[in-house]
Amino acid sequence: MNDHVIADNRKARHDYFLFDKLEAGIELKGSEVKSIRDGRVNLRDAYVRVNQGEVFVVNLHIATYRYTHHFVPEPTRTRKLLLKKKEIEHLIVDLTRKSFVCVPLRLYFKRNFIKLEIALAKKKKAHDKRQTLKEEIHRKEMDKAVKQSLRRKIR
Repeated sequence: MNDHVIADNRKARHDYFLFDKLEAGIELKGSEVKSIRDGRVNLRDAYVRVNQGEVFVVNLHIATYRYTHHFVPEPTRTRKLLLKKKEIEHLIVDLTRKSFVCVPLRLYFKRNFIKLEIALAKKKKAHDKRQTLKEEIHRKEMDKAVKQSLRRKIR
């Protein structure tokens, strides 16, 4: 995989059950691209909204580039996502009919393009979050036990 991850939204993975994932291009200004290359981006409070057949990411924070003087875009402005028409139609159907929300998961470079991975998601309840945490702890303990047993066999 040639993808270089710039930002990851771990909070979304913790707070939501994730379903269909899509890769979207994102419409940016020149200084925003430079700031993203510096890694000055935050996905934590961002969400995806569909408006009049177009898809937008809201509250994606891209810090202002320190050497920009003429045109300085607002850090949390609404940015248009670039998706195919069929993908947008599929997204609209799922968001309305199945009562999903759409959240950004990670921002990354693919070749020389900046891509945003978005996913259809459902909010986890408190007991779901606890269950997920228990499963993760159990999985880590099992991996640790397997590693230790392999070390004993090698000796």
